[in-house]
Amino acid sequence: MKKSAVLAALSALAQETRLDIFRYLVEVGSVGVPAGQIGERFGLPLPTLSFHLKTLQHAGLIQRVRQSRSLIYSADFGAINAVLGYLTENCCAGHPEICAIPTCEEEVTRSDPPEKQS
Repeated sequence: MKKSAVLAALSALAQETRLDIFRYLVEVGSVGVPAGQIGERFGLPLPTLSFHLKTLQHAGLIQRVRQSRSLIYSADFGAINAVLGYLTENCCAGHPEICAIPTCEEEVTRSDPPEKQS
């Protein structure tokens, strides 16, 4: 994956609403969800929703297909895996098993600040 594509993906996700939308689409899975349902879930007016979806789509993170009169959006798992692959490509001094992607719970545990010593 090219650096410019990784930067576009990370830039698109560096905004709270878009990150929430992307995580929701990941949760929904490959079946996707209609645009209207995304807007309802996040309380977004149509122009705002359209802007965020377009940004995620241009970054290559989501896909859109037309089903009858609906636009169905889904996460592009290949794209996000490529971003993660780019970020971890040469990690851990030749020991990639150390770089296993943590679950959300593991990440919270790892990023908790250390307790202050008195």
